[in-house]
Amino acid sequence: MTERSANRRRRPGAWARRHAVLLIAVALAAGSAVLVPPDPAYLAYVDLRTLTLLFCMLATITALQRVRFFAAIATRVVRPFRTLRGLVLALVLATAAASALFTNDVALLGFLPLAYRALDSTGHRGSLAFTFVMMTVAANLGGMITPFGSPHNLYLHAFYEIPTLRFVEIMLWPFLVSIVLILVLCLLVPRAPIARPEVDIAFTSRRIFVYLLLFALVIAIVFRALPLWAGLAVPLVLLVTDRRALARLDWGLLGTFAAFFVFAGNLSRIPEVSAALASFMQIDPLLSAALASQMISNVPAAILLSHFTSDYAQLLLGVNIGGVGTLVASLASLIAFAHFRVVAPGRPAVSS
Repeated sequence: MTERSANRRRRPGAWARRHAVLLIAVALAAGSAVLVPPDPAYLAYVDLRTLTLLFCMLATITALQRVRFFAAIATRVVRPFRTLRGLVLALVLATAAASALFTNDVALLGFLPLAYRALDSTGHRGSLAFTFVMMTVAANLGGMITPFGSPHNLYLHAFYEIPTLRFVEIMLWPFLVSIVLILVLCLLVPRAPIARPEVDIAFTSRRIFVYLLLFALVIAIVFRALPLWAGLAVPLVLLVTDRRALARLDWGLLGTFAAFFVFAGNLSRIPEVSAALASFMQIDPLLSAALASQMISNVPAAILLSHFTSDYAQLLLGVNIGGVGTLVASLASLIAFAHFRVVAPGRPAVSS
């Protein structure tokens, strides 16, 4: 028996906990199918463009993770700093920048382990909770400026066919205000001198350049500079260079999107529910989206509420701002909380 198999047997509920959002989405889709039995109209529920772009993005990012691209970049960000404030600022702002480029979930997965190693090696584990919270806030709010900064942005950009310049115009001021507030909070960290963080991760493969080219291709498809079928290059290249990247990408997230597409499509066909949600959105789309995100997370909120409003600007703002708040408001917050529990067991729970 391998160590991984033994761990699975000791923790039979581990898989369910890791994929809780997927299981909830499937349960909701199945429950809604009882009220709206499957028929040919189901074929129109799924947004194939969103799923295709999400697959290409996840596959390319997974390949970059496997050649330690993000870890190597992260170490180069933190090594020059000699004060605690500088180190925390570097970690938080780098997370925001990475979120805008590579999605907020990936930014946290790349930078949270580095933050722990850097703070632990410099004797400042007491700042771990604050740093993790600020990195999570930066990931959620930093990713709002680009269509590919978060999964719900990718969906809304495709669903409403929002022009890229219009997307940036909507999100620019909230993004700038968010960055200023994040900076102000990080300036509260004392300027205590620290030793050079003991982190040094090197690039491990020349395939990085190939994967960066694939990533640029995906971005071009998101911006509609290339047709959707150009995304076929991603799996074809990875089948040659790294098949495990295809196996290890977040298939659960793709399944979650597909299940929520079914759930949202079915609700839109139930007259009473459709009328109630439409009325809910007419009151205040921004506030409605933000509140819904606090309860069901911003990805399902975006998918569900997009069927009941044409005011994409307010919905876009609502689900992005709503990603900060409760622990379940975004997947990024759950990732940060889970990682904090691993590196700092026994500490009080925190949320973004």
